[in-house]
Amino acid sequence: MIPVYFAARISWFAEGRFLGHVLDEWADDAQEFIHSKLPHLIVVAAIAFILSRLLRLATRHMTRVAEQHAAGPGRLGQVKTLAGVIRTTGLAMIGLIAGMQFLDAVGINFGPLLASAGIAGVAIGLAAQNIVKDMLNGILILIEDQFNVGDTVRIAGLAGVVEAMTLRKTTVRDADGTLYVIPNSQITTVANLSVGFSVATVNVSVDFSANPDEVLQLLRMIAMEIRNSEEFRLLFLADPQILGVEAIKGSELIFPVVFKTVATKQYEPLREFRRRVRLALEEHHLLPGNAYRVFNTFGGQDPGTREQLTPELAPESDPTLLKPKDGSPFTTEE
Repeated sequence: MIPVYFAARISWFAEGRFLGHVLDEWADDAQEFIHSKLPHLIVVAAIAFILSRLLRLATRHMTRVAEQHAAGPGRLGQVKTLAGVIRTTGLAMIGLIAGMQFLDAVGINFGPLLASAGIAGVAIGLAAQNIVKDMLNGILILIEDQFNVGDTVRIAGLAGVVEAMTLRKTTVRDADGTLYVIPNSQITTVANLSVGFSVATVNVSVDFSANPDEVLQLLRMIAMEIRNSEEFRLLFLADPQILGVEAIKGSELIFPVVFKTVATKQYEPLREFRRRVRLALEEHHLLPGNAYRVFNTFGGQDPGTREQLTPELAPESDPTLLKPKDGSPFTTEE
């Protein structure tokens, strides 16, 4: 640098000439930059590099822990998504702060740039406020682990299985195959049917003529056979409960039977229970309940003890059977 500087001092760049003064000012500015600002920029760059490395290590560690202890692939996908968002956002903030420090060091006034960016940010925020709300609510859903991919849920008035999740939307497919895309900002209440256990109740209706004690014993036997079967034994968390006669409607007795099973695994035992109840009622000659069937309470009594109704005597003459008299209907003659 020094030989080049002295070589440039000849001719037009000689001392005392215009270009010579310009070259001297450039040399002073370079000296001031190297003396006061360059160390500051080196420190800023080193801090930015260290912070970015720490951020990458933290997000990688988060993903590694999730791979070792995650409950399922859905939760692992959520953690990876959240780690990617944290890494991208953190790197963007670190780069923005470091860039502002460099611009300030080289003497660029970024005040108008910040003002323009602020106005643009306000306009974009007003136009895309729903997207911002979707993303913020999506982050909260991921952090709080409200539901995972594969869970059966009821959200935003819709029920189905969660197929995919992002920061902006949740995809749910219902029982008939319809796919719903729900913005996360519309998810205010979550009913997760896949957490813990499921409780289902079957109401068995039997005719009023049946003996309630025999029906209770029959239902208890069928429920315990299903409970202890090899096919359904692992699905139950407790023995089925037969609660007795819940209601009497017309000539039917209603017996509720309660099953407590693993979450979302109650449907197959319920179907098998209904099938066996149908066969057992036929085998024991029991009628299913019918609210409109008339039950004869005098079937075992002496007909002579029933209340006898005395028929009313018919009138001697029925006015409706009298023949009309001959004559003109437009005259008063009888």
